[in-house]
Amino acid sequence: MTRILKSLRTRLVVSHLAVVAMGAVTLVVVATRLARPFVDRHVQSMDTMTGSMMNHETISDFTRGALSGFDQALLVAAGAAIVTAVAAAFLASRRMLRPVSAIRSATRRLAAGSYSERVPPSGLDELAGLADDVNTLASSLEQTEARRTRLVSEVAHEMRTPLATIKGYVEGLVDGVFPADQVMFAAIGKEVGRIERLATDLGELSRSEEGRLELRLEPSDLTELAMEAGERLRPQFDDQGVTLDIVEGPPLPVVADRDRIAQVFTNIIGNALTYTPRGGRVTITSAQGGTSDARVTVADSGRGLDPAQLTAVFERFYRADRAAPGGTGIGLTIARGIARRHGGEVEVSSPGPGQGATFTVVLPLCTP
Repeated sequence: MTRILKSLRTRLVVSHLAVVAMGAVTLVVVATRLARPFVDRHVQSMDTMTGSMMNHETISDFTRGALSGFDQALLVAAGAAIVTAVAAAFLASRRMLRPVSAIRSATRRLAAGSYSERVPPSGLDELAGLADDVNTLASSLEQTEARRTRLVSEVAHEMRTPLATIKGYVEGLVDGVFPADQVMFAAIGKEVGRIERLATDLGELSRSEEGRLELRLEPSDLTELAMEAGERLRPQFDDQGVTLDIVEGPPLPVVADRDRIAQVFTNIIGNALTYTPRGGRVTITSAQGGTSDARVTVADSGRGLDPAQLTAVFERFYRADRAAPGGTGIGLTIARGIARRHGGEVEVSSPGPGQGATFTVVLPLCTP
C-alpha cells in the first residue's frame, strides 16, 4: 500500500482528481448560491410577460421544480466530470510515464555494462532534456570503456616486445647459445629498464588523468625551469648531432611544482630530439603571452605533423613514427596532464610533414 501511494502514477492521478474535485465543489457552491436569484428573476420576468396570470403557489412550485432539476443536473454533471477526469488522469499519467520507464530501463542496462544503450527522444521538453543527459552519460561511459580496452591492449603490446626479448636471451643462456658475460646481462638489463620505465610512466599517467598528482607549489621562474631542462639534455643532443638553441628570455614568474614542470619540459624537449634528424635544430624560447600567460616554446626542424596528428599526438601510446627510437609514447600525455593540473595547457602546431613542429607550454603568470 505504501509503495502504491509513493508511486508517481498514483500521485499524478490524485493530483488530477484533486484539481477536478476542487473545481466541482466550487461549481456546486457558486451555482447553488446563484441559482435561486437567477430563477426568481426569470420567474418574475415571465409573470410580468403573462400579465400576472400565475398565482403565488404556482410560482413557488415552478421555482422549487426548477431548482430541484438544476441541482440534479449539477450533481450528474459533477459525477460525469469526476469519471472523465479519472480516465483522463490515467491516460495522461500513462503517456507521461512511458518515457520515464524507458529511461529507467536504459539506465539499468547501462549499469549492467551495455554502454551502447540510448534513450529515444520524448515529446516533452523536460523529459527530452533528461533523455539527452542520459544519452550523453552513455556516450561518455562508452568512450571510457573503449579507452580502457585500448589501454589494456596497448600496455600488453608495449610489454610484449621487451618480455619476448628477455625470454629469448634467457633461453639462449640456458641452451648455451649466448655467453653469460657482461654484454648479455647489460642487454637483459636494458629490456628490464624498458619495462620499469613503462610501469613508471603508467603510474604517472594514471595519477595525471585521475587528478591525483601531488603538487608542491612554490614561486618559480618558468624560463629558468625550461633552460635547466634543456641544459640537462644537451649532452644527448650533442651525441645525436642535433643543435640545441636556448634563447634566454625574460623572467616568467609562476606558481608551480618545479619537479613536475621540469618533467613537462624534459618530455617535450626529449620528444623534439627523437623526431629531429642529425643536423637539425631545436630552439627553446620564452615570452609573456598577453597579461596573464607565461609561454615557453620548443620548436624543432624535424618530421613535422599533419593536421590529424595535432590532436592524436597527445593520445596514450601514440607515436608519429613507430620506427623512430623513443619512449613509451605517453610522455606528451603526461606533460599535458601536468600542465592542466597547474591551470595551463600544452599547445602544438606544425606547418606540415617534414617542416617541424612547435610545442608551447602555457601557465598562468603569478602577478605580485
